[in-house]
Amino acid sequence: MIKLRLKRFGKKREVSYRIVAMNSSTRRDGRPLEELGFYNPRTDETRLDVPAIVRRLQQGAQPTKTVQRILEKANIFEQVHAEPPVKAES
Repeated sequence: MIKLRLKRFGKKREVSYRIVAMNSSTRRDGRPLEELGFYNPRTDETRLDVPAIVRRLQQGAQPTKTVQRILEKANIFEQVHAEPPVKAES
């Protein structure tokens, strides 16, 4: 199963995260399938690749609770339901 989750970056006490699409069985800091955004909890800064996130969600990727809250703040789920589903390429 593909999950949208956070990948940790930065030094101790100066952490930031990248929002990535990964297989659910891979480790937290392993190689992602795709990098979809950036989140800095210290400044509450977020940068999202909205079309790529919408595409992954339409393909069935499941966000973690933290990523889901970040996406809800950015109103991503409204865009997922508004656009027609993308067919997977064979």
